[in-house]
This record gives sequence, structure tokens and C-alpha cells, in this order.
Amino acid sequence: MSKFTRFVVDDIRFPTSTDFDGSDAMNPDPDYSAAYVRIETDAEDGLTGHGFVFTIGRGNDVQCAAIAALQPWIVGRDVEEALADLGGVWRELVHDSQLRWLGPDKGVIHMAIGAVVNALWDLRAKREGVPLWLLLARLSPEQLVDLVDFRYLSDALTREQALDILRAAEPHREERIAALQRDGYPGYTTTPGWLGYSDEKLARLSREAVADGFTQIKLKVGADLQEDIRRLSIAREVVGPDIRIAIDANQRWDRDEAIAWIRELSRFDLAWVEEPTSPDDILAHAAIAEAIAPVPVATGEHGMNRVLFKQLLQAKALGVLQIDATRVAGVNENIAILLLAAKFGVPVCPHAGGVGLCELVQHLAMFDGIAVSGTTDGRMIEYVAHLHEHFAEPVEFVDAHYRAPKLPGSGAEMLAASIAEYRR
Repeated sequence: MSKFTRFVVDDIRFPTSTDFDGSDAMNPDPDYSAAYVRIETDAEDGLTGHGFVFTIGRGNDVQCAAIAALQPWIVGRDVEEALADLGGVWRELVHDSQLRWLGPDKGVIHMAIGAVVNALWDLRAKREGVPLWLLLARLSPEQLVDLVDFRYLSDALTREQALDILRAAEPHREERIAALQRDGYPGYTTTPGWLGYSDEKLARLSREAVADGFTQIKLKVGADLQEDIRRLSIAREVVGPDIRIAIDANQRWDRDEAIAWIRELSRFDLAWVEEPTSPDDILAHAAIAEAIAPVPVATGEHGMNRVLFKQLLQAKALGVLQIDATRVAGVNENIAILLLAAKFGVPVCPHAGGVGLCELVQHLAMFDGIAVSGTTDGRMIEYVAHLHEHFAEPVEFVDAHYRAPKLPGSGAEMLAASIAEYRR
């Protein structure tokens, strides 16, 4: 038997604002950053669990402190018992009355819990010698629903309904695993679309995206309507009529402004409109979705918990659901959200615009395609060509497809040299 012995929390920041990588209408100068945790044990195998919360710089100041504050809940515990009951650990952390008072189920402390939960999943997958996507894909339906907290969800999704979804996908899991390992998982790229890029850079990167086999690109919008029209005109001319173009407003607009703005941009045959307004405003999202149809609304990267996703789905407020690997309380809560999406028949296209998010969220999308929705139809993972070189298993991306990760773990482990160089 082994014990958890130590948390190591690092504040890691990359100077992406220098070249406007990641820039959008709400975040003009982001420095992609990670509030990063490593959980150590006294086991002879020497394995450690890695997790993080993505921020765009100064958010690390509070996020690192929140992660460090969770150390007493983990250090000293039996490793084998905790990893065998990650559903129980999740409930203990999320429903602790002292921690819950700071949320509940949202905010800095909820995201910190996600970093810790993800680090525990990373350690479990390493101990079992498999990548996280494969570990999850081979759990039984009963084991998977035991990971999910159905409190507040039962009016939309019960344990029995979740079991039905998982059992329906179970018969052909192994065939889907083989197909994923052979073909990969489709992606789209945001690389051309950052708002601070010059017209020349936008055109060049759009052209390169098409040459690389992408069937969809995404552009940031929302600061200036005439600029958006001009930039979308450039992109559409470069990529031609057959490449899908999505747009992302990063929460910039009020409801009515969003509707008017999107109607002006709909001439460009939009694949979707992402985050048109406040991520918490379910009724505004529903009104926008109805007004701009058939252009779908995509949202979720700032969704704070499974309850918000439930209500967005119930209100028909989104047509594309975008999970994020570090926004909610880790793997367990994202499994709940994937099950909700499957119940409502809404495709999941994960958010991955940030340091390490591609590495993490690919595991969840691949698990979904194998064991929950059972399909990749209408689904793709965001891809950005930034900062992958800092990870122990960087994303392998070929012919506009994510290749299935092979190394044990969740993909969160960052190289020691990168931590040392970019640690604050």
C-alpha cells in the first residue's frame, strides 16, 4: 500500500501575447499559462499524477493558491483506495461544505478541484499502463455511471438513462477503438483566426490550413463589425466555398447586438457562432439560437458546471456543445456532460484553444466517440499549433486528424525543462 506524499504546484506562463497568439475581442493580450500540479506518492514505481488549470496569465496568482489549498484532502491518503474510487473522491471534494461555500460548483475552487481530479486520473492511467482515453473506453457502463454525480441532473438524465446510453454503445467499442487507432479523430483549426493577426498572416495561415487538409477554420470576431466583414471576406476568398468557417465572439455581445451582428456575418455561410454572449446567460443563448437559425450556436468552454450544460440543452440554447478539460471539476464532470449531450442528441466539439488543452481534451472526445455517443459524425476537436513541444506526449496531428495518444496517462505531463524555464 502506498500514500500520497506531496503536492508540487507551479505557476507557468508562456509569453504568447508577444505575437498576439490567442488574441480575441475580449482578451487582446493573453499569455497562455498553466496553474500546474504534480501529485507524488511513496510508491516504488515513482509515478506521479499531473494536472493543471489553463489561464491567460495573472489568473495563475489565485488558481495556484486554490490548488495548493486542496493538499490536505489528498496528502496522506491511501493511493490504491483513492484511485479505485475516483467517483467517491470527486464527491468528497466537490461536496465538502467548506469548499462548497466558495462556489458552489463553480469558480476558482471548482477549477482547482478539476486540476487535482485530472491529476489523479493521470496517475491511475499511468499505473494501468494505458492512455486515459482507452482506460475510460474500457470501463463498464456501471463503472462509468459510478463516476457521475446525478444530483441536480435527474430531471434531464437519470442513472438508468445514462446506463442505457452507455450500454447502447457497448457492443461495438472494440471496432471503434481500432478505427480510432487507424484513422484518428477529426480536428479543425483556430490558428489562422486570432484577432491581432495582420491580413497577410490571416490569408497565409488560412491557405496553409486548407493545404494541410482542414475542412473547417475558425476566426475571432466581435470587436468591430466592418473589420469582421473584411477579415471574413479575406478568409472566404482564400479558402473557397467548400471549407467551413466558424466564428467566435468570446462573449463580447449583448443578446440583441449578437443577433444583429450575426445576421450581418451570416452571408459568409457560417459553420457556427461561438460564445455570442455571457456564458451563464441561458435565456439569451436560447433567444440568439432561435433568431439566427439555421446557423448553430456553439458554447461551453466557460461553462462552469454540469447543471449549466443541462439547462443549455433543455432550453435548446446550443447546437454544438464545447466541453473544456480544465473548466469544470475534471474528468468525472465532463463524463456527466458528455452523457447529457448524448441524451439530447447534440454533437460535442471540444474547446482546445490554450496551453495543454489539445493534449487533455482529445482523450475525452475519443472516449465519447467510442463509449458514449459512439460516433465522430458532426464532431471535431479544436486544434491550435501552439506550445505542444512542452509536453511529454505532444499532440500528434496528421492530415487534420488527432492521432490516438499511445503513452500511459492523460497527456497533462509537462517537460521538466519547460517547467523550469517558464516557471514564475
